[in-house]
Amino acid sequence: MKILFVHQNFPGQFPHLAPALEARGHHVLALTTETNTRPSPVKVLKYRKPAEVKIEPRLTRMYADCAERGLKAALAARQLRARHNYVPDVIFGHSGWGETLFLKEVWPEARLLVYAEMMYQTSGLDTDFDPEFARPAFESRVSTTARSAHLIQSMVQADAALSPTEFQAATFQPEFRPKITVCHDGIDTARVCPDPQARLAIPGTDLVFKPGDEVISFVNRSLEPYRGYHSFLRALPEVLAARPGAHVVLIGEEGQSYGAAPGGGRSWKQIFLEEVKDRLDLSRVHFLGRVPYPTYLSLLQVSRVHAYLTYPFVLSWSLMESLAAGCHVIGSDTAPVREVIRPGENGQLVDFFDIKGWSARLIEALAEPERFAALRAQARADIVARYDLNAVCLPRLIDFVERAGA
Repeated sequence: MKILFVHQNFPGQFPHLAPALEARGHHVLALTTETNTRPSPVKVLKYRKPAEVKIEPRLTRMYADCAERGLKAALAARQLRARHNYVPDVIFGHSGWGETLFLKEVWPEARLLVYAEMMYQTSGLDTDFDPEFARPAFESRVSTTARSAHLIQSMVQADAALSPTEFQAATFQPEFRPKITVCHDGIDTARVCPDPQARLAIPGTDLVFKPGDEVISFVNRSLEPYRGYHSFLRALPEVLAARPGAHVVLIGEEGQSYGAAPGGGRSWKQIFLEEVKDRLDLSRVHFLGRVPYPTYLSLLQVSRVHAYLTYPFVLSWSLMESLAAGCHVIGSDTAPVREVIRPGENGQLVDFFDIKGWSARLIEALAEPERFAALRAQARADIVARYDLNAVCLPRLIDFVERAGA
């Protein structure tokens, strides 16, 4: 088959699937924006960067941005058809940025698959979860509904869709649910595994951590409320006071990935660190920023306890990878995390907003690591059984694409 992947940040969710399909004899191409410099495992074609949309009504701005990106992708597709007579059998694109919106107008005969990461909802998910950052209810509902327009359009057009978790699939309207197959992108458990020889050096210090050291890990793309940075930081003063030998290592950029930016020229990192810094021994709190993957993996491998918090939102790969690395994971008691963590069996759960509860569980994990050895082993066993890339997820993903084009 001719299979075309479409993703502004390709390979995105497809770094293993695209080359696996090519290895099976399919002709695989990827279409991405001209500003994407990420290495690709397959041949890439690029569409022109969308023009900046200058539009004042805020409710229409997101759809306008997505439609503009969709138009640029469709114009590139039209050139492919006109100049090279290229007609894919299957198009597999991420629906989040609008790139798939007009591809059926160029290739009506192609089967369109979309990566259905999440549908916005006006209540019960991220938009009304955290009272500390609540907007007026009506304004929030209207804004959220408007942001869903391009996602709904993409699902209407799609012949089939893929979601990585049951929670994320369930965010879509009931009429779309029959289109959705649930399969995670997969975790390379051969690479992401416990390593007694792992070492993590902290830049600018003489500190080198190894497995067994009293290390708390916290990892996210950005240090922000959507991923519980504020709850985690507020729990630390009590933890570090109770455990004078403990260190905290945080990985994450200072910017903002999800939700609203803080404004005022400051980052969420600065705002919440300022709140607690007078009660923290900052010589034991290490912000590494954005790091290479091997550094991130080493942190998981040396961690005595790993904290993962999230709003009811897209589940991070880092949760699965921390479990695969054999971490003792304490997660927020939110719906996406409950799909993976069974309290007392392969991890622990604490209410997202329960600062005292977070402090108590982290102190307990640091003080009694041997008590949680079986839990850590079960955590890895569960990821290997349910989410292993090569044995479980990749065969299912290949089947999903090949069945669509059959």
